[in-house]
Amino acid sequence: MRRLMPIVCILGAAVLPAGLAASPGESFHLLPEPNRVAFVRCAAPAGTRPMPSTVSSAFDPGALDLIDRRWKALGIPPLRWSAHPDVVVERAALPPQAYELETDGSRVTIRAGDAAGAFYAAMTLAQLPQRTGTWRMPCVRVEDAPALRWRILSDDVSRGPLPTMRYFKERIRTIAFYKMNGYSPYMENVFVDPHDPLPAPLDGITPAQLRELAAYAKRFHVAFIPEQQTFAHMHGTLKYERYASVAELPHGFLLSPASPLSLSYVSTLIRDELHAVGRPVFFHIGSDEPSMLGQGQSKALVARLGFARVFADHVDQMNALIAPSGARLMLWDDAIEQHPPILRLLPKNVVIVNWHYGDNKTFLPYIKLIANGGFAQMVAPGDRNWSEIFPDVNAALVNERRFITEGIRAHVMGLFQTVWNDDGETLYQATWYPVLYAASSAWDREPVEPRRFASDFPRAFFGSDDPRYAMDVAKLADVQTRLTADPYDTTDYLFWADPFDPSIAARMNKVDLHAVRLEAEAVEEHLLRHAPPLHAEAARVMFLAARRYDVLARKFQIAREVRYYYDDARAQTGKPHSRTIRDLYWCKYWFWELRDDYEGLAPLYERAWRYESRSGHLADNLERYHMAAQQAIAWGHDIDVMTYEDYVRARLFPPLDRVLRLRRSAASR
Repeated sequence: MRRLMPIVCILGAAVLPAGLAASPGESFHLLPEPNRVAFVRCAAPAGTRPMPSTVSSAFDPGALDLIDRRWKALGIPPLRWSAHPDVVVERAALPPQAYELETDGSRVTIRAGDAAGAFYAAMTLAQLPQRTGTWRMPCVRVEDAPALRWRILSDDVSRGPLPTMRYFKERIRTIAFYKMNGYSPYMENVFVDPHDPLPAPLDGITPAQLRELAAYAKRFHVAFIPEQQTFAHMHGTLKYERYASVAELPHGFLLSPASPLSLSYVSTLIRDELHAVGRPVFFHIGSDEPSMLGQGQSKALVARLGFARVFADHVDQMNALIAPSGARLMLWDDAIEQHPPILRLLPKNVVIVNWHYGDNKTFLPYIKLIANGGFAQMVAPGDRNWSEIFPDVNAALVNERRFITEGIRAHVMGLFQTVWNDDGETLYQATWYPVLYAASSAWDREPVEPRRFASDFPRAFFGSDDPRYAMDVAKLADVQTRLTADPYDTTDYLFWADPFDPSIAARMNKVDLHAVRLEAEAVEEHLLRHAPPLHAEAARVMFLAARRYDVLARKFQIAREVRYYYDDARAQTGKPHSRTIRDLYWCKYWFWELRDDYEGLAPLYERAWRYESRSGHLADNLERYHMAAQQAIAWGHDIDVMTYEDYVRARLFPPLDRVLRLRRSAASR
């Protein structure tokens, strides 16, 4: 795109990058950024132009719904039906999903070659109003089309959080607003199959709910794509004794191809899901990380036929089940990378989802491997939310920008953006920044500059011109980076870790806890004072992340300070005006502070979870907050006992580790 090009005149219109100001008070912050925005002649002076207020009865009802939701939150009057509309939609000879939009400030003309293009024009229209005292529409011409045909979000709904129907729909509406056109829930055992209901959780996704979501997504031009594991990652089913004979290894993760019951079970699962969703464009069969294949029941089969043939036979069987629905089979690429001969054995209609989450200098070798095999593919970067309090935004954007850019240049079919919840406690609302950066990257034809995206994000997502919302994200990302003193130290792990563990404490001694807390508290203070008009719950989750980072760092400060005060108390024993009792009291008070911190976080986390997800694992996650608080209470009590039983009565001063009954880490033993 032309983000750094100077303003030029083309056909009498001033053309400029969408995020740049053309004149005082005239600035656009649109996500995704359109290919071209040009100023045109206004129908009347700014102060006299009314906002567009009417549409025809043929206007896309899903688009009208999303515009009205946004404008109502911002205080803009909604659009109404009229026989003489201000917003007119016309058919034009344009490519699929492309559109042109022109407005003189009062009237709007949309031209598109298909319904999807008209919908995306409406999503741009929704973001165009400018506020300079009152709301007004700028006078512009927009020409736009996506770089990638498919822009899909894959949500892990199987390892903890499982969205409520209300939040599933909010998720779908939001990605549609930012011009993503596919939603794929990643399922292991969460579908309540009427023929095999045992493996599913009691609050799992029913066929009726799957059917409802598919229909709802269609309303917003989003393809609903079932993503059902069919090979590995099936422990949720295999843990049941009824299905134990199907496991490659006892109660393991892989459905063994040597067991005829494997195909029987998966066939029923797929048929019932297809029956629920109708005729999807794609059906994703998972099949990633089949590392156990050939290690158990199928050892003789793999020895006889080879890994590649056994894996390809599985894909063939799945394709035979799925093809009659008209859906194209999708699968992950990692087995193919490890065993390239698989490519020669797969059906050519398969779409391979190429997933890589690192900061590789280039992803072209992976892209070329699949392309040279003659297969369609989608690139699948990650939002890097897994096992983190807040996504590792810096790492995510590097991965997304490079992978998607190379995918566009290689003419891949689309984006398959992933969100994973491996640790079972992450929150969907924390993922919007990297998800929407990926969506913008898949729409734009040139790499999206992170600074430009940051400048557009507050208005486009939160409906606010306050740049601190983007600064909050940057601070949270910086905190996450600061806390990673070791490559294996995720922030979720550190949040629950024992601060007195010598090996962990030694790593945390490399971290500037003071700087971490100042950055986290700056985010907390801003979000306490300011609530955005749009996506307020996402802002609350950012606040929760900042507060958790603050408590995490404070926990390790407390461990250091308690050791300091305890050692000082010991050194002061028997001296005139001794500080011993005061120091011991402070040790206890510090533990009470930690108790209050964890108990204070629990209701914030519960609120965030209940906004998004079914009850499911909520009790498990809340219990961790209560257990952490109980540990702090126990430590405080231990200090109290030592103070009055050991010191006051017997003038004994045992080592702190003995008083707190601390466990020493394996690394320090």
